[in-house]
This record gives sequence, C-alpha cells and structure tokens, in this order.
Amino acid sequence: MKIALVSPYDFAYPGGVTSHISNLSRELIRTGHQVKILAPSSVPPDALLPDEVIRLGRPVPVPSGGSVARLCLSLWLLPQVREILRREQFDIIHLHEPLAPFLPLLVLRLSTSVNVGTFHAFHGSTRVYFASRRLLRPSFQRLHGRIAVSPPALQFVSKYFPSEYRVIPNGIDVDRFAKEITPLPEFQDGKVNILFVGRLEKRKGLKYLLGAFGRLKWDHPNVRLIVVGPGNLDRDSYRILGERNLQDVVFVGGVSQEMLPRYYRTADICCFPATGKESFGIVLLEAMAAGKPVVASDIDGYNGLVTHGVDGWLFKRKDEVALATALARLVESPDLRQEMGRRGIVKAQGYRWERVARQVMDYYEETLAARGRVPALVGVQPTHPLA
Repeated sequence: MKIALVSPYDFAYPGGVTSHISNLSRELIRTGHQVKILAPSSVPPDALLPDEVIRLGRPVPVPSGGSVARLCLSLWLLPQVREILRREQFDIIHLHEPLAPFLPLLVLRLSTSVNVGTFHAFHGSTRVYFASRRLLRPSFQRLHGRIAVSPPALQFVSKYFPSEYRVIPNGIDVDRFAKEITPLPEFQDGKVNILFVGRLEKRKGLKYLLGAFGRLKWDHPNVRLIVVGPGNLDRDSYRILGERNLQDVVFVGGVSQEMLPRYYRTADICCFPATGKESFGIVLLEAMAAGKPVVASDIDGYNGLVTHGVDGWLFKRKDEVALATALARLVESPDLRQEMGRRGIVKAQGYRWERVARQVMDYYEETLAARGRVPALVGVQPTHPLA
C-alpha cells in the first residue's frame, strides 16, 4: 500500500505528533508498505531527516494552548503539493491534526486519495475551532476516516466536529525503554533520583514539582530531581528555586532519543505534574516500559493510563502538598517502587507499536473498502482481500 503521513509541525523538532508519525512510519515500512512523510522542517532535507521525508516549507513558531506549535503558514506550497500527489498516487493519505494550518488543509483540498485524519490535541484550538468551524467544515468532510488518540481527544474534537471516530492510542517503542542499559554513572551515588521529562512549558507543571521537591527535601535530604527537556524556565520556577534555595536539582536540557532511555533507567521515580490539556501521556508509558513507578497529576489524558495505587500515584493537579506526599511514599519504600514498576511493564506492553500500527492498518483497510478502493500491493503478504 502507498501511504502518505502528513504533519503540520516542524519534523526536525521533538514533539508527540512527530514521534507518533516517525514510529508509525517505521512500523508500516517494516511490514512492507511504501510510506512518505509530508512535513515542514527547519533543517535541510539532507540533515537529520529520514529518506522518506518530503520537506514542505519552513515552520514558524505559533503560540498554541500554553505551548508553541511550529507550523508552516505559506500558501505558496500549493503547486508543490499538487505535483507530489499527482506523482505519488497514494492509496491512503493520513493527516495528523488535519485541520491545522496550512499543510494538512492544502493536502485535503488537492487529494483524490482516501483521506484519514488523526486528532491528537486536547488543547490549543478551542477558540479557533469555535470561530472557524464553518470554514473548516468542508475540509473536515473530505476526511473519509477519523481517528482520535484518546477519549479526551475524541471529546475535544467531537464537540465542534461531531462524527464517527475510531479511538486508536499512541504507541511506544517498548523494547527501547525496557532494554537493560547502564544508568548514568554521575547519578549513581545512593540518592533517590526523581525524573521529570517534558518541554519546559507552564502547562507541564514543573513549578509544582519544584515546590513539592522543596517540601520533600526537608524530611528526605537524600533525593535528587533530574529535569530533562528543552525550553526555558518560567518566572515562577526561577522564583521557587531562589526563595527555597533548592539543592540537588539538575537541569539537563533536551537529550537525544538515544540518550533518553538511559535517563529513565537512572531514575527511581518518574514524575509528570502537567496541569491539563494533555490528550495522552506518552512519557508515562515510556517510564512504565522502563519499569519505573509513575507519579502523575490526575488529569484527562493521564488518569486513563495510570491505575492509582497499582502502577503509580495520581495527585490533585497544582497541589504541591499532595505531590510531595505521593513522592514521599515512594521515596520511603523501595519495595513499593519495584512492585509498581513491574506492573507498569505489563501495562506498557499493550501500547507496543506493532499493536497500534496493526489497528491503524485495519482502519485503513476498512476505510478503503467503504470507498470501494483496492490498494496497490507493495511487497506485503495479504491477510484478507484488502491487506
């Protein structure tokens, strides 16, 4: 089958949608399909990007829902997109955030293929969707199949664009995070390592973790906080660091995908204190795959993954006292950490990319069949007439 995966976001910049597309592409190619990724990129095509990526435009940063979306806003891409679609003749065009400006909308306008859209977001577009839903309705109706990555994502998009959706979760590379690798030696000094992984944006809630860590440090001086992720600290986080004179807080910055599993392996506890607007918690599953207990805010997108008291602890969002209490319980009990970690490993298996990609492929085939289309067979062994 010939498949296009379309992203509105800078493919050279780390993010949940980019990671999703990269992993889905790899799994589809592994099972014999031809895949091209259409996306803007801030780097030239020959730098950092895999061979299957077709670069379409340069992205610019656009504030969105407490985050920053790096989008290409050029309408001059239209002739280039038209030529690519004419040349490639894709069976399926799978658009991620299909109503985001401008690349997915251009592709939808020009596509003669079967179009499938995946809606990832649980934030960032409420006002846009409300204000422009009449303008976006024709583009939405050009989607022949619709996927949401979680019930919160489904609830978010269906409020403005009611329709039938298939919920198919994000996946993770379980084996990469479960691999037995050596922890980082600089953190192997007997201290209990608490790990935060995420962009340094206000909605990721780092300031509440810093506040909780300050409380925790009084009774448990043998703890360390490791912060992994790109971005700059907000003013409140700087204030907490200064006022409480916090020690043993290590800011690593962004790390490569190759190094990230070593940080999970180094951690004793993984903490994710986001304040909301999360459609899915990929980082929670990465931590679980690494066998680490999770402490996470009780928000949509997280509480569907963590079973409270079984493979992690949920705490009331923005409540640093509750967060400090949850962390203290795990700091005090290595046995509980190990037991929760073992249970998390079991849960993570359900989100292997092999399983998720199979669900996506099944949905492609259902959608093609509903449109009376038969895809080209590209080196795959058919499991039924449309495989």
